[in-house]
Amino acid sequence: MLVDSHCHLDFDSFDEDRHETIQRAFDAGVGSLVTICTHFTKFKKITAIAELDPRIFCSVGIHPHQVEEEPEINLDELLDAAKHPKVIGIGETGLDYYYDQSPRTDQQTSFRTHIAAARETQLPLIVHTRDADDDMATILREETEIGAFPCVLHCFSSGRALAETAIELGFYLSLSGILTFKNAEDLRDIIRDMPVDRLLVETDSPYLAPVPNRGKRNEPSFVIHTAKKSAEIKELDDKTFAEITTNNFFRLFSKANSDQEAIP
Repeated sequence: MLVDSHCHLDFDSFDEDRHETIQRAFDAGVGSLVTICTHFTKFKKITAIAELDPRIFCSVGIHPHQVEEEPEINLDELLDAAKHPKVIGIGETGLDYYYDQSPRTDQQTSFRTHIAAARETQLPLIVHTRDADDDMATILREETEIGAFPCVLHCFSSGRALAETAIELGFYLSLSGILTFKNAEDLRDIIRDMPVDRLLVETDSPYLAPVPNRGKRNEPSFVIHTAKKSAEIKELDDKTFAEITTNNFFRLFSKANSDQEAIP
């Protein structure tokens, strides 16, 4: 079994075939899906999707792109929303200095609020980071010194130093279709050196469809292609890699129920 640890089933591009998309994932051997919150104002829609099937979970948070347009969220609001039985993570949150769709200081403030929620609930922090490696590493270190929290850097495509910092702090890296792209050799080199017991797989669908579906709308069933390429990089057979990453997922996202047996 594989897990798509990060997808966006609430997005409009799935409105016409959401149920069919979910079923294709299950038929492809994807045993669990996490549909990720990017707008707190859309939280009810996200939980409604998660409630469609016991194998679907969700998160609560505000994407750094949306920090300026969304109402400012406080710690109590995040903590209250995290009580929902389907919410297994906090985010996505983080820093994006590539698009700068929200002021950087506002992104940082929102990010630290989400970290506080992850620390309080011990639900994993789901981190988006782009072109912000130095500030991301600094904030993660500073906040870890305040108190520990679980964390995954989703759709990891940053530099080696940030990957090593994440592993040093006890965090996880989630691999997306980017890993299959022809020009991603540097990323493959980084992942080759990361411990397999800290890796997850995801689609980030509807974005970043992996080869051989690049250019199409991404969907959770396509995670099998990212997993296959990842297994090749780690020199593991597909089944072993799937077992390890699924075990990693349920270790990190412990609020989710798992029938998977731990890897010895």
